Amino acid sequence: MARIIGWGHTPFGRLAETLPELVVAAGREALEHSGVPASEIGGIWLGHFNSGMVGDAFASSLALDIDPDLRFTPATRLENACASGSAALWGAIDAVEAGRVDAALVIGVEKMTHLTTPEVTAGLAGASDQREEAGVSFPEIFARFARAYAAEYGDMTDALARIAVKNHANAMANPLAQMHKPLDFDFCREVSNRNPMIADPLKVTDCSLISDGAAALVITRDEAARGAARAVAIRARSQVSDFLPMSRRSSTELTGAAIAIRQALEAAGLGIRDIDAAEVHDCFTIAELMVYEAMGLAAPGEGHRAIEEGWVARDGILPVNLSGGLKAKGHPVGATGVSMHVMAARQVLGEAGDMQRAGAERALVFNMGGSGVANYASVLEAAAT
Repeated sequence: MARIIGWGHTPFGRLAETLPELVVAAGREALEHSGVPASEIGGIWLGHFNSGMVGDAFASSLALDIDPDLRFTPATRLENACASGSAALWGAIDAVEAGRVDAALVIGVEKMTHLTTPEVTAGLAGASDQREEAGVSFPEIFARFARAYAAEYGDMTDALARIAVKNHANAMANPLAQMHKPLDFDFCREVSNRNPMIADPLKVTDCSLISDGAAALVITRDEAARGAARAVAIRARSQVSDFLPMSRRSSTELTGAAIAIRQALEAAGLGIRDIDAAEVHDCFTIAELMVYEAMGLAAPGEGHRAIEEGWVARDGILPVNLSGGLKAKGHPVGATGVSMHVMAARQVLGEAGDMQRAGAERALVFNMGGSGVANYASVLEAAAT
């Protein structure tokens, strides 16, 4: 079983640093935090979506600038839309658990804010199904989910507003989050000049952020982690791909997400009530609502109860996105999956600062690429060292 023994994380937001500088900053912090010398890193895996948003498409090579001792270390870039960071982590874990390397460095990075919103939207659209969704933005794709869900189960305006309010409130405790601005429930419910409709029924307050940032992890094998001061076990993980045209799959549930989460929990021998905190993919508020159901926290059509009755609040039975989530922490696409695992690792080690869920022992991470196409779920817990 692979262990996380160190991490690094830049702030998320509109940053002055270049893409290479973000890679170096996060990677160097992770190495220092882990105590693993660069000379002992057997491979580097870098998650980076890019999709024409920056010129550094050969971004894996940038990681060699972290330390001179990384020269000649194999470095590979992985891309799987908004789950590119988890794809990089899975590649590193596979190499570690196969015994091919003793220690691996994982980095996720994206630079987006130098572009206009239409340019970012066009770049992200490269992750959509070109057979049916070419020319359709991701806000519109998830608005289709929201409209179908509302048609089946009723208006969810209030539930979506509460999710936005919750995640912004959580981000106030995260110094690395992009947004440190609370949202008012009534403001999130209404369409206004400051909260315009993006794709009916999704408003600005329902959409995740355009962000710059990077996050990194150091992964080792069990025996290599035993000398570490801290370690987080990746107890179980699952990857499920679900690539059907939207006309042939459900628009009211995230089927691939549900399968991935169920497989990860079953592999860990746990149920959803055994999880103390979750970091999930809230690219849009409707996505988080549907993930409540994919996790088995609520029955189909009843995800609104999880937010209305406080189940997913800071003091609820399963706090969701204590970091602020993509909605308020930020969503630098290639970095997101790695960032989620950093936040979850900090929770289970009791090192999450003001974000900490008291007594958290196990965390669930769910990272998604595309419209429920690439689905990565993992269960983390503190490991004996």
